[in-house]
Amino acid sequence: MSTAAALRKDRSGSPVEHLDVLIVGAGISGIGAGRYLSAELPGRSFAILEARGDLGGTWDLFRYPGIRSDSDLHTFGYAFKPWREKESIADAPQILSYLRETVRENGLQDRIRYHHRVLDASWSTAEARWTVRVERADTGEQVTLTCDWLFCAMGYYRYDRGFTPEFEGLERYTGTVVHPQHWPEDLDHAGKRVLVIGSGATAVTLVPALAGTARQVTMLQRTPTYIMPVPRRDPVANLLRRLFGDERGYALARRKNIAQQYAVWSFCQRHPKAARRIIRWVNARQLPKGYPVDEHFCPPYDPWDQRLCAVPDGDLFKAIRGGRAAVVTDRIRTFTERGVLLESGRELEADVVVTATGLNVQAFGGIPMSVDGEPVRLSDTVAFKGMMLSGVPNFAYAIGYTNSSWTLKVGLLCEHFCRLLAHMERHGHRVCRPEVADPAMPTRPFLDFAAGYIRRAVDGLPRQGDRAPWLTSTSYRDDSRMLGAGRVTDPELHFS
Repeated sequence: MSTAAALRKDRSGSPVEHLDVLIVGAGISGIGAGRYLSAELPGRSFAILEARGDLGGTWDLFRYPGIRSDSDLHTFGYAFKPWREKESIADAPQILSYLRETVRENGLQDRIRYHHRVLDASWSTAEARWTVRVERADTGEQVTLTCDWLFCAMGYYRYDRGFTPEFEGLERYTGTVVHPQHWPEDLDHAGKRVLVIGSGATAVTLVPALAGTARQVTMLQRTPTYIMPVPRRDPVANLLRRLFGDERGYALARRKNIAQQYAVWSFCQRHPKAARRIIRWVNARQLPKGYPVDEHFCPPYDPWDQRLCAVPDGDLFKAIRGGRAAVVTDRIRTFTERGVLLESGRELEADVVVTATGLNVQAFGGIPMSVDGEPVRLSDTVAFKGMMLSGVPNFAYAIGYTNSSWTLKVGLLCEHFCRLLAHMERHGHRVCRPEVADPAMPTRPFLDFAAGYIRRAVDGLPRQGDRAPWLTSTSYRDDSRMLGAGRVTDPELHFS
């Protein structure tokens, strides 16, 4: 097929642009999908639609102080593009620069269409194509596109609104309240008392970043989170680059870190009690003598039941040791004019309150989809190979790992997607639809993860089965066999 988009006409005779693949989202997943398509299937036409005015997704949206990756960039980066910075744990500007380079190096600039927000998508079996309605956010104009394949690369959370629980008495508070997802550029926290509500990756990033100039920073958590210090720079990875050059050194460092991540996760799964003891020992060494480690850093759940938070060079612990940051484990009874009153009766006064309370999960950007006029109910679908949905033809999505670097899975499924399209072209197939052969197959939540933001939305997400290919793997090794080296055909994947 030609790389140029074709023009077809709709039923009214108006011209409609047709593409082989329409990618939704120009973040790390969408850019990766675009690169794999252009490299592996250079004859295919495709475009990347981005609702916002710039690329980068998460790394352009979030602007709070200290924002950084919580995975090393040798695995969070793409397999095809070496990470050349000295820092293995990178901040948002470094990651954005890496993504912009990827776009330039692979000629994707003209493929990305900014301010294009997808309104809905409908599949027609008779025409064997998707019809996608799009709104131009910059002009308000609505346009219609058609495509053979729809590829969703929007992650799993809402970009327009973060999650903030209902806090009693919030209207009485006279200070400033801000959610990290909507950080104001003009917010001045210097010399002020800052209260960060939350204990996840965002909170542990914010606290040391704010502590540099704030009068005092307090992290208020209902329950502790597992937190481990990691080096911001990976000396072994940097040595490998010096010895073997960028390409080979990066590949070796990536392989090392994949094995390291898997070893840590496997150990925590197999020996949770031992893992808890080790994490506690590391935390105690990082904290002041006599610090109540069990109260503030020993969660009631096992390691990796929720994501383990990494703090580069132990910056959170340094802020606590230096007296610039504190941790309080308690529950909020109500907001007061000056801060929050806790269940224990203690009042925490604050000039600025940061609600680092999580995300609003939203699968596939909340785009309404239908198949032959019937709305797709995500909770009625089952994930196929962690990249397609039962009963939904010619639709693929990119959702990475929750227990490892996101991009590891994205790379595997993008490669598999390209091989699937090549197989269909060789055999003259136009339609591909996964169907569960056994209606009685037991299912469970698609994102089998204990984090609160997942539990709040689980009923509106797809399901996964109890066996391959309906089991959504969280193992890079297993996915390497199924997606990387495995066949694209399957008895439960139907072509026509």
